[in-house]
Order: sequence, then structure tokens, then C-alpha cells
Amino acid sequence: MSLVSIDAFDASRYWQLSSQVSLRDETFGALAYHHGTRRLVFLKSRELLELVRRLGEFASAEEAIGALVAPEQRDRCLAALGSLQRSGLLDGR
Repeated sequence: MSLVSIDAFDASRYWQLSSQVSLRDETFGALAYHHGTRRLVFLKSRELLELVRRLGEFASAEEAIGALVAPEQRDRCLAALGSLQRSGLLDGR
């Protein structure tokens, strides 16, 4: 039996990068800076950067991951998106 956190990331919803977040490309991925909270977050891969940049083009995070992420990276990307959402870097509806 697995336990699911109340704050579990809902990949079936629409998500996009918050308008208050700026991304700066780096060789490892990117730095994400939230202008409202002054929080700095590291996106630790180029693949995650591409996913975060293009997330708003898809009806859901699941759809974006299916189109942009290799199957073996799916769980890692879901965990990363959940962390970004909890940090306030993603907006949903």
C-alpha cells in the first residue's frame, strides 16, 4: 500500500510557468528565479528545462510529459514538477 501526500502533484491538470518566474539557461539546465518570493531554484537538466518552458502548450502535465519526456524519465519529471509547484514556480487551473 502506498501513501499519497495531500500535496501530491496533479499531473492531469493544466500547468504553466508562473509569470513571476524568470529562467536563465545554464549548461546543467537552468536557474529559475521567482521575483515575488526571491526564491532561486535549480533545474538540473536540459530536458526538465524544455518541459517547464513548454508546459503551458499542453492541456495537462501528463500530456506534456508524454510528448516531451522519455518514458524512463517520467517519474523523475513528475517529482520535479511537484517540487516546482510546491515552490510556487508553476501556476495551474
